[in-house]
Amino acid sequence: MASSTKNTPWNPGSWRSLPSLQQPVWPDEGALKAVESRLSELPPLVFAGEARNLTASLASVAQGNAFLLQAGDCAESFNESSADQIRDKLKVILQMAIALTYASGVPVVKVGRIAGQFAKPRSNMTETVGGVELDVFRGHMVNDEAGDEASRRPDPERLVTAYNQSVATLNLLRAFTKGGFADLSQVHAWNQEFVASSGEGQRYEAVAGEIDRALRFMAACGIDLDAEGSLHNVDFFTSHEALILNYEEALTRKDSLTGDFYDCSAHMLWIGDRTRQLDNAHVEFLSGVENPLGIKIGPSATPQDVVTLCERLDPHKTPGRLTLIARFGAGNVATFLPGLIDAVSASGHPVIWACDPMHGNTITSQSGKKTRRFDDIIAELTEFFAVHRSKGTWPGGVHIELTGDDVTECLGGADEIGEGDLGDNYTTTCDPRLNARQSLDLAFRVAELLRS
Repeated sequence: MASSTKNTPWNPGSWRSLPSLQQPVWPDEGALKAVESRLSELPPLVFAGEARNLTASLASVAQGNAFLLQAGDCAESFNESSADQIRDKLKVILQMAIALTYASGVPVVKVGRIAGQFAKPRSNMTETVGGVELDVFRGHMVNDEAGDEASRRPDPERLVTAYNQSVATLNLLRAFTKGGFADLSQVHAWNQEFVASSGEGQRYEAVAGEIDRALRFMAACGIDLDAEGSLHNVDFFTSHEALILNYEEALTRKDSLTGDFYDCSAHMLWIGDRTRQLDNAHVEFLSGVENPLGIKIGPSATPQDVVTLCERLDPHKTPGRLTLIARFGAGNVATFLPGLIDAVSASGHPVIWACDPMHGNTITSQSGKKTRRFDDIIAELTEFFAVHRSKGTWPGGVHIELTGDDVTECLGGADEIGEGDLGDNYTTTCDPRLNARQSLDLAFRVAELLRS
């Protein structure tokens, strides 16, 4: 699949000759090169075979036989990496997957925004804090959010810290998903205390009870449940935006079985709406790795833009290779999405269409905090499903920013979080996230849209 905008063959560093947006200005090139060299010699975070397995699972989504749930933090923090926080984030994703599968009858491919989502694109290079102009905070992979010059200075050693924290997170995720925690007999244990008392939690408990009864019925019929591996563990994959290209290149490896290159920082990578320019560095880099890819598609994307990106990133039209993640904002989906679906369908590219109902619905509260209205998030999802229904195409997935913590960052939901509540537990380092109750409510709403 390797390709290049130049006459020379693609290689992991071919992006360096092209314009690259959203990259920090590293103050010490020598220190950066030393970090890149260290990272290139470390073990891969994920393996090529795992990425191929995800592509195969996503092929079922592209064919309309499964559904993609991609969810996790807006931007992971070096300060929030405890076992409990990772477990609680996994819990809410597993709960959402159960709600989606049980209510809709559709298998769910679970992909976390986790173990690598440490960098964020920003609208400006600098920001003013306390009357002082500083480098903008770009995520803990690059700098720190503290409001002083030293904290905001890009530090390549943070790339190594991001790698090490990703190793620890992946180890724990693999232990949870393959070591018994994800067993279907544990569905009640996934319901966190602050969720269980809510309407969403009670609805989930009813589903969990039905699953218990179904398992007992199968056992009574003589089915050997111990032999059914899918009942006892789950496949859980990782993803992040491939933003800081020095890091991504350093973790790219040639697969010994196929000779193909894989970006081994995550199973799936995506290109943001700000960095999807055809002849720029991010598209060049990801065109040559075999991981499944996502592209964020906003209102500025034309049908021709999207088709050309499909041709560049998926020239062989491989099912499961490419996910187009639409992010238009409530009220805008019917304006922008139909023409894109028509153009991509006519091109013959077997893409997955997913909805990111978060980024197009970000607002600033009266207190100055960024937030999102739960009703706007649901409205965009509803519009996304309606357009696909009208086109006869498959609404293949959702892309959600959430946390397992009891935060107050998004307005509304069953708890009716108001502007005055935002300061109660607003902990995100970047954009507002759904809490566990809001996330579970969203999952049931999406399940109803799928079922209809």
